[in-house]
Amino acid sequence: MPVDKAKVKAYHPRLKDIEDAKERLQGVVTHTPLMENLNLSNTYGARIFLKREDLQVVRSYKIRGAYNKMSLMKASEREHGIVCASAGNHAQGVAYSCRKLGIHGTIFMPNPTPKQKINQVKMFGGDQVEIIIVGDTFDDSYQEAKTYCNQHQSVFIHPFNDPLVIEGQGTVGLEIWEDTNYPIDYLFLPVGGGGLASGVSSLFKQLSPHTKIIGVEPAGAPAMKRSIDANDLVKLDKIDKFVDGAAVQKVGDLTLEICREHLDEMVLVPEGAVCSTILKLYNEEAIVVEPAGALTIAALDYYRDQIMDQHVVCLVSGNNNDITRTEEIKERSLLFEGLKHYFIVRFPQRAGALREFLEHVLGPDDDITHFEYSKKNNREKGPALVGIEIQKPENLQPLLDRMAARKFAYEYLNDNSDLFQYLI
Repeated sequence: MPVDKAKVKAYHPRLKDIEDAKERLQGVVTHTPLMENLNLSNTYGARIFLKREDLQVVRSYKIRGAYNKMSLMKASEREHGIVCASAGNHAQGVAYSCRKLGIHGTIFMPNPTPKQKINQVKMFGGDQVEIIIVGDTFDDSYQEAKTYCNQHQSVFIHPFNDPLVIEGQGTVGLEIWEDTNYPIDYLFLPVGGGGLASGVSSLFKQLSPHTKIIGVEPAGAPAMKRSIDANDLVKLDKIDKFVDGAAVQKVGDLTLEICREHLDEMVLVPEGAVCSTILKLYNEEAIVVEPAGALTIAALDYYRDQIMDQHVVCLVSGNNNDITRTEEIKERSLLFEGLKHYFIVRFPQRAGALREFLEHVLGPDDDITHFEYSKKNNREKGPALVGIEIQKPENLQPLLDRMAARKFAYEYLNDNSDLFQYLI
């Protein structure tokens, strides 16, 4: 879909717009801390600062844009209420704003949204909001919400493609600027639909043009990068919804134009790397983040050489994580680190084959974490789905060599993504 460049070039957030938004947000949002992280600083040989929007009143920055937009609604508009679509964080910001401003809201959320986020929306909005669960992705919910909005003549609160929302999110950047007395060399921003990146990057290009601004997307949902590369809005046919706070099929026309102009680079981070970062932050820092909140920190590995001896800010966007996802996070992390491997093993048709596998194929530190045996056609033995966890990535090849030497036929599943996702 071609971008209407005449329309979008007419809008770029000004410093005054973002300063006005900050005034409207006084007493509503928390001025979140900008904290140097010693572990990360030592790891990368730089001064790494985290902008802790995970400590925001609704545990993400989304309250800023939602409240800024809704606080300027006319009395006649408030009578018809508001509508929004969200995978969780925007919904919480809208719900909180509904309760604060006394505006009724109807919030559409996709089916994969974690229950924790749905419950938080109910808690923040109280009796001012109604939640409708529909669709498999944000974009499905968005279409339903727009239809409902038109039918009821309500105001639609877009999660990212709206000037007032962009300006509200830009107040994060204003706080970063106010809290620093040193030049910021690198600024890492998470990118989903692009509202946050548009607001903050616009501000920094006005106040600190030397700062290199890096947009970070999940590898499974690269809507902004694909659109920037094509210089057109690109709708992705399929996305990995794991990083739910930053997984959209299509970005906005306003946000695309701003990000194309103001982001110096876009980097894609694998979902497994995000999971490893979530676990590391929890184990080493006692910081709980959601997948989207870990994006910018996970991106540091890809800039290790460039950021050495530099002042670096990573925006931690939110911590609305669901504890029931912990096992999936661990699994994805182990797979990414090369420590978890799945096979279909066809055991030889002889007695003691399983014992031989355990005693002579597995290494001393290898561990079977999944075993699913399938007996077929009255055979004594059938194929088994086997998950093996190893201590070091380099232990995989010796394991494969021992299987071959002992004549255990196998199919390696980690590289067969379609079959692997079906079985695991």
